[in-house]
Order: sequence, then C-alpha cells, then structure tokens
Amino acid sequence: MPDYPVHQYDVLVVGAGGAGLRAAIESSANGAKTGVVTKSLLGKAHTVMAEGGMAASMGNVDDRDNWRVHFADTMRGGQYLNNCRMAELHAKEAPARVKELEAWGAMFDRTKDGRILQRNFGGHRYPRLAHVGDRTGLEMIRTLQDHGIHQGIEFHMETTVLTLLLDSGRCVGAFGYDRERGRFRVFHAKSVVLATGGIGRAFQVTSNSWEYTADGHSLAYKAGAALLDMEFVQFHPTGMVWPPSVKGILVTEGVRGEGGVLRNKEGRRFMFDDIPANYKNQTADSEEEGWRYTQGDKTARRPPELLTRDHVARCINREVKAGRGSPHGGVFLDIAWIKEKLPNSVEHIKKKLPSMYHQFKQLADIDITQVPMEVGPTTHYMMGGVQVDPESQMSSVPGLFAAGECGAGLHGANRLGGNSLSDLLVFGKRAGEFAAKFAKANQKASLPMDQVEAAAKKALEPFERGAAGENPFAIQHELQETMQSLVGIVRREDEMNEALSKIAALKTRAAKAGITGNREYNTGWHTSMDLDNLLTISEIVAKAAVERKESRGAQFRDDYPEKSEEWGKFNLRVTKAAGGSPNVEKVPVVPIPPELKEIIEEQSK
Repeated sequence: MPDYPVHQYDVLVVGAGGAGLRAAIESSANGAKTGVVTKSLLGKAHTVMAEGGMAASMGNVDDRDNWRVHFADTMRGGQYLNNCRMAELHAKEAPARVKELEAWGAMFDRTKDGRILQRNFGGHRYPRLAHVGDRTGLEMIRTLQDHGIHQGIEFHMETTVLTLLLDSGRCVGAFGYDRERGRFRVFHAKSVVLATGGIGRAFQVTSNSWEYTADGHSLAYKAGAALLDMEFVQFHPTGMVWPPSVKGILVTEGVRGEGGVLRNKEGRRFMFDDIPANYKNQTADSEEEGWRYTQGDKTARRPPELLTRDHVARCINREVKAGRGSPHGGVFLDIAWIKEKLPNSVEHIKKKLPSMYHQFKQLADIDITQVPMEVGPTTHYMMGGVQVDPESQMSSVPGLFAAGECGAGLHGANRLGGNSLSDLLVFGKRAGEFAAKFAKANQKASLPMDQVEAAAKKALEPFERGAAGENPFAIQHELQETMQSLVGIVRREDEMNEALSKIAALKTRAAKAGITGNREYNTGWHTSMDLDNLLTISEIVAKAAVERKESRGAQFRDDYPEKSEEWGKFNLRVTKAAGGSPNVEKVPVVPIPPELKEIIEEQSK
C-alpha cells in the first residue's frame, strides 16, 4: 500500500475564499487545530472578484436602515423560498462582521464624518453596501489573510480535494492531490467545512474564475448530503460582451448604484418598461427621481436599473431578442452620461469605480467616463447548494459543514447583490465555530484507507487510457455549450430534457477520458478530475429546473412563464438515490414565524 502523507487536524476547511478564511479563523480561535486546503494560491480565491460591496444595515448613510428592512429585502428578493432563520441571522449579524473586518484592518471608503460609507445596490431599499471603491472582495481577502496567518492555521495551496472520507456515515476527512507535483495527500479530521464557491464553469459565459467547477456541491452530494434549490442559477445582468476574449467578465452593479443607466440601441431606458408589481411603490417613475436616489435624496425612490438581478437580466435578454440590442449582442450601460449632472464627472467615476475604468480601458480600449459600455447577462452565482442547519451550518452528514456559495438557504430563488460578501462572513464564522465545537465533542474516527485506495486508483485511470481516451477539454467545452444554450437564462422542458440526454452521453465519454504526460503540472489531468463534478451538478441543475414548473427568481420557464402560488410553498431537495442517480423531491418551505411575518408585511408598505 502506497505511503501517502497524512495531515492531521481537528477541523479541515476546503476553500480559502471569504467563507473558508473566516471559518478557519473562527475554528482556530475556538482552540481547534485547523488546516485549509485551497485549489489556487492563497490570495487568488474568486472572492477577490467581488466588487460592489458587502450588505450590512449599519445605517451610516441612511439612518432609516436596520436589520428588519434588510431581512425583508432579502426575503422578497429570494421570492420567499429563503430559509427565514438564515435571513434573520444574516441581517442581524452582518453589521458586527463588517465592523470586525474593519477592526482587523479593512480600509473601507468613508463618510465625511469618518464612518464606513455605504452605497445603493439592486433590491436594497437603502444604501447598505460597505465598500472599498469597486475592489471590496480584494480588500476582504487581504484583511482575512493578514489576520488569519497569525492564528496558527496551516495552508495547503494548489491542492484539489477528490473525495470526502466517511466512517459510519460521519465525515472524517478528505483525499486529494497537489496540483504542482501531482502527488496524493490524505487529510484526517474530526470535522470538515466546505467553502468551495460555485458552479459557473459548467456554463460557457461566466464571471466565475477557473476554480468554480462545482467541487463542494459534488463532494457533499456524493458523501450523502442533501442539496437544496439547485434550479436557481443567477445570471448577473452585466458582464462584458466585447471583445470575445473578455466575454462574461463582471461589470459591477456599483456602476448602476452610482447612477449608470441601461439603454437599448434606440437610446431608450428600457428598464422603465417593466416594473414588477411588488416593487412598483419603491421604484422611481421618472429618470430625474432615479438620479436623485443615486445621489442620496431620501425622498426619492430607486431607479429601475436597481431592481433585482433576475429581473434586470431578463429585461436585457428581451431587448436583445427583440433586435434592440447593442452591436455585439448586449445592451448599453452608460455612466458617462452623468457629465450632464456633475461637472467633475471624470474624477468622480475614476474615484468610485477605479477597477471598472481600468478594466474597460485595458481590455476593451473603452473610456467609460466618455462612452457607454456594452454589457449582457453572465452566469454569476449559485443560490443552490448544500442544505445546512441555519445555526451551525452542518449538513445532513454529521461532521460536514458548508458555508458561502456552496451552502444553501439564505438567498432562496435569487440573491441580492452585496449579500454574498456578508454571507461569507456571517456563516463562515458560524461554520468555523460549530465545526470546532463538533471536533471537541467527538473523538477522531479511524481513517478509511479502502476509500483512499479506491479514489487514488480512479484518479490515475486517465493516464492508463492515454491518447486513446476521450479529450477532457472537448467534453468540458461541449458541456458548457449545452448548459448555456439549453439550461440558461430562459428555460423550456423539451430543451432541458435534451440537455439531460447530452449530459448522460458526456458522462459516458468522461468515464473514458484519457491524458498523456506526467502528473506534474498536467492541466489535462486537472480537467479530467473536474469533469465528474461538473457533469454531476449540471445533471442536478437540469433535473431540478425541469421539476419546478413555474417562473420564480432566477428560474424563468418560457413554458411556465407565471409564478405559481402552489410552487411557492416548496423548495426542491436533491439526494443521491441508491443507484447513484439524483432523487429530486419537494419539501415544504421553512415556515415564517409570526414575528418575522409581521416584519415582512410592515416593510412591504
């Protein structure tokens, strides 16, 4: 039997983005020996790409804001499929987590009297996003890392987890390999926290970085954990569409929060054409009122560009399909127009949106202070994930916890912009705290070497097939095309069934993937390892989307265009059936207790 290095921990955290780092810090603070495995280099987690800010009802810019308003906004944005207890905890605890980050050294933008500045964002009633220009995620990671490296945490960079290890149904560690040398590693732990992010690389056009191959979702599912809300994939309304090399790269909602407007090729602000009934009384009815809102006028209502992401994305999609789009298949996002209102508009834009200015100048040779940008929807975020206990973040598998984008419950059918970064902090902390408590309360179980050996054997099979095997890159490309065209922003049952047939065929081909070369630096091997996760979760997304026969939040069904009152009572839970295929079942939405119901009613006036 090969002698693999075995790393011993109380708590193992998989992922080093915002949720993973915050979980590791909390776990270590609770006295647990903590290890972190990250697929990329430390500091390169996809969290650094989050731009606009983190939502927390601190009331620094508008004192009418409080946790009750934030809670109601989150529930309405999620179309009431959210776990109400998670939404309550998030709204209540986010301000403390942001202030904690500030105490650890985060350099937030400031109000004139020195408090943390907050900006407007889609779906939020008041300016609520604490931010650092449009580089908030980068500052968050920098701060958490600077704080975390002093806590005695051990980091394993460029390491991919291939499987979770189980003993009598309890999660007792993980098995993986280091990507640089291709050598296997065993991680033995009393509890494991998954903080692996999303699934964007299953789609052709995405804002997500290369690591987002559904690893955590798939690892948890294969270990027996339940997944929830997997039909809800968020398409951010504004990604770059030109040139082709940058298609999908995110254009922050902060552009619209600072006064940017969406226009079609005729120059019309088409977002005024379609305002949902439940947002009508909070939305401006004139361009002038919308502008005043972005400039902090408390008597004004928000412009329709700041409606929820699902709605804005569908409106853009409608304009493009009707032939009213921009030359490269998007629409125009215009922040340059504010020169009509602000004499110092160029300096203002460069100060408020430095990354956006730089991004368009360098990648598209466009000066956003002078001309509009071309933007269109891009696969951005996964609302669905591992079903967790709202207090502890533990999954249905004892000892296995999940936080951040690979966890589910907070966002329901659609996430509000800015809620993700505060989600990472609030539930990352809780996952680390309770994982450490679980580790203290439970003895270390024995290491299941039979599982290690089986996983190692499977991982090396592509080398045995060599050049005669299927090309893993071609399989991933075909999967991305399939998901983009058949399970994308507008869905139909016949198309999704076609996608499921194609995914089944791709699974057969992926099982025969072959690669050449050595284990060191072998990108073909890495891709062949990712395929199983991507195909597993793509099948689950499509099956859940077929099952939900209505349009709600991020799911828009062309064949069921209306929201169904009956479907509003259920979430969809996915578990692995005895034969290994996904079992999709309806489960009742967590009931909203009277005191929280009262808050929702009070805030909807």
